[in-house]
Amino acid sequence: MSVAFLFPGQGAQNEGLLHYLPQHSEVTRTIAEARTLLGQDIGALDNAEALQSTVAVQTALLIAGVATARALMAEKVLPAAVAGMSIGAFGAAVACGTLSFADALPLVQLRGELMQAAFPSGYGLAFIEGLDEIRVGNLVEQIRTAESPVYVSNINAPRQIVVAGSDAALAAVIAQALQYGARRAERLAVTVPSHCLLLQPVADRLEKAISTHPLRPPAVPYMSNRGGRALYDADAIREDLATSVAHPVRWFDALEVLRELGTNLFIELAPGHVSTNLVAESIPGVRAISIADRGLRYAAVVAARENRGSELTARLKMSPSGHSPAA
Repeated sequence: MSVAFLFPGQGAQNEGLLHYLPQHSEVTRTIAEARTLLGQDIGALDNAEALQSTVAVQTALLIAGVATARALMAEKVLPAAVAGMSIGAFGAAVACGTLSFADALPLVQLRGELMQAAFPSGYGLAFIEGLDEIRVGNLVEQIRTAESPVYVSNINAPRQIVVAGSDAALAAVIAQALQYGARRAERLAVTVPSHCLLLQPVADRLEKAISTHPLRPPAVPYMSNRGGRALYDADAIREDLATSVAHPVRWFDALEVLRELGTNLFIELAPGHVSTNLVAESIPGVRAISIADRGLRYAAVVAARENRGSELTARLKMSPSGHSPAA
């Protein structure tokens, strides 16, 4: 059995997300570590007022993702690969051993601060469901102006595309997309225009900051945001973490590559379930579980059961008679 950990991105947050994490010693340890490293009350990061801040949201998502990943690994559920959508990439980099949690926390806070300072209001994200990337790309090009920019931001699935831009441009894209036959077109709970050229200055600053932190080769493949491909080199991961904020996230490509690499169980870490739904709808033959929806214990039991099934299948294939070999 091959398990991939999926770390959710901004938009997955909900009030109380850190208070509703699974009860586990590794979760407790991670929250205590974050409290010490940041010198602040971690419990105050997930109330309704705090979640209006891009910095608080991204910090809380990192802590939640790392905490649940550590808890799963303590239960002997080990990933064969990791992937993180947008800010989730930092949790993925921690889980694969490339970036330490102590280094990830200040980098994520800097990322959030830079994004928030660049676009304190008037911008955000919207998702379009039911139109493909080419159709949405043509639509944003028709609507984009210098005063009201808009770009394709995430390719979550063949017909689920996220766009980033000004409030006015997003409203126009939503209206036009619905006229063109989109099933849904709505704003997301994100107040910055992530993953487009508007954030190139943020990427430049982040690249300089990450260059001062040591990174190690990943223990398992890390899926890139920019290309949706497996990365095995610390410098390549460094570049993806720094620069992907200004480029579209090719999330569906990453999920497809994970499937091709042999993944047959995706586990989406707290607090998300968007990717679990995407896998169920778009990637047949691969199971996906959301920790937020089903719990840590359920995910661990399923992973163990699938692992036993895979081992039995392998033993049967090795037996010339087609029967289970003697123990």
